[in-house]
Amino acid sequence: MDYGSNAISLSRHSRGRRSPWKRVLLWAAIIVLVLILGLVLFLQVKTYSPLEEALTALNSDGSVQVSELKHGYRFEPGEGKELLSPNIIFYPGGLVKPESYAPLARRLAEAGHRVYVASMPFNLALTAQDRADEYIAEHPEESYVIGGHSLGGAFAARYAAEHQGKLAGIFFMGAYADDGADLSGSKLAVLQITGTLDAVLNKETWEQSKKNLPADQTEYVSIEGGNHGGFGTYGKQSGDNDATITASEQADEVAAAIDTWLEKLQK
Repeated sequence: MDYGSNAISLSRHSRGRRSPWKRVLLWAAIIVLVLILGLVLFLQVKTYSPLEEALTALNSDGSVQVSELKHGYRFEPGEGKELLSPNIIFYPGGLVKPESYAPLARRLAEAGHRVYVASMPFNLALTAQDRADEYIAEHPEESYVIGGHSLGGAFAARYAAEHQGKLAGIFFMGAYADDGADLSGSKLAVLQITGTLDAVLNKETWEQSKKNLPADQTEYVSIEGGNHGGFGTYGKQSGDNDATITASEQADEVAAAIDTWLEKLQK
């Protein structure tokens, strides 16, 4: 009897039985890869990019020093200028590049605050909710507030809910604290800023979400003529109303509202 020939035959038969499963796994891996690449491409196409005005605001000069970090940007008052407390951490809106908020960050730095604008994987704050830890670690002995625009505000609120001892307050720009970020019992100061022409923010949900904020510690500011996209400098957002003020004017009003709110925290 030819045992060697039988063994070879059995080996080939065994490989033949495994082969269909290998092909299935190979095709499954290819499909998953294609879906991932498709999702990445889709997110890139849908992401809002900064306008030229925002890119210009990234340049350092005598009044503001801008530094690019591993995950975002740092804006600081120029050399010799007084640094005011608290520092500011900002989470961008969903699918909006962080550079789009450079004009606002620059205004706040000119007012005397150190400002961090976070960058997130795929430009979605939900992918790096704890990004603020990196910035706080730079100066852990100093005071901080956190805030964000749209989706960024929602996940800034979730961070605040889990790290109340690290923060003095939180601000929202066309955003709200959902049920996953109940701050109603916190001691944090809260600032809520909205635009009267914001058609992206769900007003009904925004009203309902007020229960998640401390009633006696929350201030509300409405920007007349401001829309959702005007909280950044990236152009009109899909589904939004046309603003009756410019993005620069909206940035002026938002920066003034935040600066006034911060002055109260210093007292």
